[in-house]
Parts: sequence; C-alpha cells; structure tokens
Amino acid sequence: MKKTHTAFTEFMQYTALNVLGMIGLSCYILADTFFVSKGLGADGLAALNLAIPVYSFIHGTGLMLGIGGATKYSILKGQKMSCDTNTVFTNTVYTGILAAFIFMAAGFFLSGDITSLLGADRVVFSMTKTYLRVIMLFAPAFILNDICICFVRNDGNPRLSMFAMLTGSLSNIILDYLFIFPLDMGIFGAVLATGMAPVISMLILSMHWLKGKNRFHLQKTGMSAEMIFSILPLGFPSLITELASGIVMIAFNRIILRLQGNTGVAAYGVVANLSLVVLSIYTGIAQGMQPLVSRFYGKGDTEERNRVLKYALLTMMLLSFGIYLGIFRFAGPIAGVFNSDKNRQLEAIAVEGLRLYFTAAPFAGFNIVISMYFTSVEKAFPAQIISLLRGFLLILPLAFGLAYLAGITGVWLAFPVTEGLTAMGGVLLFRRGRSQ
Repeated sequence: MKKTHTAFTEFMQYTALNVLGMIGLSCYILADTFFVSKGLGADGLAALNLAIPVYSFIHGTGLMLGIGGATKYSILKGQKMSCDTNTVFTNTVYTGILAAFIFMAAGFFLSGDITSLLGADRVVFSMTKTYLRVIMLFAPAFILNDICICFVRNDGNPRLSMFAMLTGSLSNIILDYLFIFPLDMGIFGAVLATGMAPVISMLILSMHWLKGKNRFHLQKTGMSAEMIFSILPLGFPSLITELASGIVMIAFNRIILRLQGNTGVAAYGVVANLSLVVLSIYTGIAQGMQPLVSRFYGKGDTEERNRVLKYALLTMMLLSFGIYLGIFRFAGPIAGVFNSDKNRQLEAIAVEGLRLYFTAAPFAGFNIVISMYFTSVEKAFPAQIISLLRGFLLILPLAFGLAYLAGITGVWLAFPVTEGLTAMGGVLLFRRGRSQ
C-alpha cells in the first residue's frame, strides 16, 4: 500500500509540475499570436502562422535529444550504472550544438528561400522572412534549453524544470508587449522576445549545477556514435511529432489559403496555436510520467510502471473532457481574443474550426501518452509507428481528401479522424506488446 501511495504521489508531483511547465512553454507562440494580432493585424498573424513550422522543427530537434538522452539517463540510473550517465549527457549536448549550427546557417543563408517555400505571398513575405531568420539564429538557445530541461527533470528536480519553463514563458509575454507596443519593433520584436525566453530559462536551470544538485556533468570525451545512436531512436518520436506539426501546418496553410485566403489562414492560426497549448498539456502528462516509468523499467518493476501508465491515462481522459467542454462553450470568445480587426469571416471560420478540430482531444492525448510509454521502456519502434501514423501517413492524405469532399469543414475533421484511427492502432500495439 505504501509503495502504491509513493508512486501516485511522485506521479502527481512530476505530472502537475510538468503540465504547468509545458503550458508555459507553449505560450511562447501563443503570446506572439495574441500580441501580433493586436499590433500587426491579420497580415501579421498570417505571417506568424506561416513561420511557426520552422519553430516546430527546432523545438522537435531539441526534444528528440532531450527526451532521448534523459530517458537513457534515467534507465542507466535505475540500473545503478552511474559511470555512463555523464557520457550520455555529454554526447547529447555535442549533438545538440551540431544541430543548432545547421539551423543557424540556414537562417543566415536560406531564410528567403524557406519563406517562399512556405507559401508567403508579397503582402506577408518580409514579415515572415524576418521571423524565420531570427528564430533560426536562436536555435542554440532553444535546443540546449530543451536538453537541460529534460535532464534536470529526470535528475529528480521537476520543480526547477517547471519554474524555468514558466519563467521563460512569462519573460516572453512581458518582452512581447514591450517590444511590439512601447518600442514599436513589429514582427522583429515578437520573434526577439521568443528567442530571449530560452536564454532566461537556462539561467534558471543553471541553479541545478550552482547548488551542486546535479548527478551528471560534461566530461572530456569524443562523440560516441554508439551512444548517439542509442539515444536518437528513443527521442525520434518526439522529433516526428514536432516535425509533423510543422509539416501539417504548412499543408493546412496551403489548403486553407486556396479555400479561404489570408483570412482563413489567420483563423487557422487561432486553432493551431490553441492546439499547441492543448497538446502541451498531454505532452506534460507524458513527460511527467516518463522519468518514473523509465526508472521502474530500469529496476525491472513491471507492476509499478504499469500503475503509473494507468494514472497518466486516467488524468488525460478527465482533462480531455474539461478541455473540449470549455472550447465548445467558449469558441466565440476564444476567437475574439485573436480578432482585433473584428473580422466576422475570421470569427466564423475559427469558431467552426475550434468546435470540430478539438473533438480529437482524447484520442490525441492517448496517442501522446502511449507513445511516450513505449519510449520510456526502450520500445522505440511502436512509438515511431504511432508518431508516423498521426504525423504523416494519415493526416496529410485525409486533409487533402476531406478538403476536396467537404471544403473547410473537411480540413477541420482531418485531425480528429487521424487521431481516432491512430488511437486504434496504439491500442493494438500495446496489447501486442503485453501478450509478448
């Protein structure tokens, strides 16, 4: 009984803190959406929405390395193999720095080409290019922050991870307002505020080292291909999820641009950015569960790791019910927050989108949690299958097909249909794993 109570207490601590932190982290872009809509109108909102996929690529790389490295770290710690934990952290950081420089080079030399590829027209080209260039130049901060957050959380300090994420987000909101309104810096101000947030977050995380609480550190060693290739598969589903988010946004932007023009893209920006917050709640549950599941897996305690999974799924279902009820009831006011021009067409499109799109909530939550569970117990393949199904293999053909059949309504329905079908596949993969 005491053991069960301890697992539940730890789960609630990790999950509650991580959900709060992830909501704060997701508010990077949500704050931009709000302040850009107020300061730059529908054109600014459209430019921001076109550029967000690149942020997803950067953040996805950071999560792949952070989740993969931290999961490996927790498993080794559970197996009492502390001598290898420093090697895991060092190789994760090396790989993160290498990836960051690739993004920086793309920002310097290819921002215009990427802007054109994303579909920006003459009206929003300049603003989109500015956002892209600056966000890619801040790639080292985003990636290293993701890595440090994951390792600090898995090192038994979820409270500091949460505080760092929330502080970074709060600073982004304050700087957004300051740069866009009093200083009148436009879209550059919005992206500069977003780029400063992970820098501030890492300053908070540095307390883990300054106070001597860390049980891992950088060491003098070369990059180990074997270690890197043991880390990457564990974090790959997180990368797929973020990459898919960016690619789906690109595809949806193009479809909606053809159906409803820039106003439709701006309305989709409202739906997509709220989706970032909702999905961050599920990601918070999944990432809060991960250190515990990985530790119990390392110890060989099957009963406890399955108990933690049950807690995560029950929490997800209860929150899903509340989330959809709130969105359905307040769809109009939510759309109005981001509609500074009082554009009736934008509001009508966004309200329909919110009510249809978020019927996917419980299915998306299940897919995120079960995928992280597979990752936590070193079963990378089923986690990758779930991520590929919901990220590429189903949603893209469904988006184009349903848009052809039902116009903008079909676009909104593509997401819940995809998540529902993927959830069915996730249940089958889980049952297959248990029977084996």
